[in-house]
Amino acid sequence: MRELEGQDMPVHAWSGGRTRWNRFALGLPKSHTIDALATGVMDHERGDALVRMPAQILVVASTGRGSYARTTPDRFGFPRLQRPRGKVHHGYSTGDLVAAVVPQGKWAGGWVGRIAVRASGQHRITTLTSRFDVSHRNLRLLQRADGYAYGFAAEIRLSERQGPAYSGHTLKGGDPGNV
Repeated sequence: MRELEGQDMPVHAWSGGRTRWNRFALGLPKSHTIDALATGVMDHERGDALVRMPAQILVVASTGRGSYARTTPDRFGFPRLQRPRGKVHHGYSTGDLVAAVVPQGKWAGGWVGRIAVRASGQHRITTLTSRFDVSHRNLRLLQRADGYAYGFAAEIRLSERQGPAYSGHTLKGGDPGNV
């Protein structure tokens, strides 16, 4: 904050109570996205309001980048089998987003999903609805695995009445934006 003030930038500080008051006065539900929009000084008597509300938000989940362990232990902790040294097989690594065109068989057709690689070349693809094995020859890379999964989700719908859109208990007993 001091660094921004040193660069002649306007800096203001306020509590989370002001954000809650703005949200209540505008009749908005509790959501992290809406809280970011309702932050700061708003003069409700003058007519300050939010002009646009997001219809959807980007959801990012951490998926990791694999394990450094080179053995799989049994229930007593002794090494049960050895994992391969390399994580890349036939040009693909676990977590890559691929398009698969399966020419024949039960899973014939086009599929898009994440893969788990095997040294044999028969990689396992996981789509939104199913999971099956496919040859590396039938795959096309769409995105390299970067340790995250991306998707879009609808933002909370606003209520028609004035006041907070959520009342009573929430499913997790906490922040309704996380339900």
